[in-house]
Amino acid sequence: MGDKLRLSIGILGNGASMLLYTAPILTFSRVFKKKSTEEFSCFPYVMTLLNCLIYTWYGLPIVSHLWENLPLVTINGVGILLESLFIFIYFCYASPKEKVKVGVIFVPVVIVLFGLTAVISAVVFDKQRHRKSFVGSVGLVASISMYASPLVVMKKVIETKSVEYMPFYLSFFSFLASSLWLAYGLLSHDLFLASPNMVGTPLGILQLILYFKYKNKEAPITTTMTSKWDDEKNKRALELVVDVDVDHDGDANEKKFNNAC
Repeated sequence: MGDKLRLSIGILGNGASMLLYTAPILTFSRVFKKKSTEEFSCFPYVMTLLNCLIYTWYGLPIVSHLWENLPLVTINGVGILLESLFIFIYFCYASPKEKVKVGVIFVPVVIVLFGLTAVISAVVFDKQRHRKSFVGSVGLVASISMYASPLVVMKKVIETKSVEYMPFYLSFFSFLASSLWLAYGLLSHDLFLASPNMVGTPLGILQLILYFKYKNKEAPITTTMTSKWDDEKNKRALELVVDVDVDHDGDANEKKFNNAC
């Protein structure tokens, strides 16, 4: 009964994680449309990629006992492909400064960290339980970093009182996936699976609270006033430009008001 329940939770966790990994499709459709990454951060996708790499390795028979953690391998394998695609698209449309961050700092660090983890666990440790403890410890840090990465976006939400750059589905699926994997880890008596989700679940709840708190806030209004001299009328003209982003899609509706004095 216990194994069947654990497997059922693992399958549900796979489904929730699949929704989490595919949620950025909505974000990147906007990136495609605008040909720009705007103020979206690549950091959450990079950390998710690292998390998927570590836990795919953790679930393989070289670390775990046979295929006891097969659900981890299947979903994180898919996650590796999706996150790599998202990072590639981000890199294509990012500003030069962001491209440096992604191509020179983020991605190489992820590759080096995963490479070192894989090599050390396979070469240095002879016993499987030692390999599992080592990889699990690295995975613990990677998972906490992944779940904590939206804190940057949450800070922006609080400052701007806008949820434009924190999509609802990403926050909801993050909470759902972390809750299910927390249950899976507890049923498996595996603290390396349960512990990071003890952090991820409350952070997911916090994201949802922020979303519902700020989702109906008024759109930000930007005003610009310019002064021009009209030679024909021998008067100075004032032009007031008001930008209102009503639907939070980044396209401001511009209105101009002119006055002469």
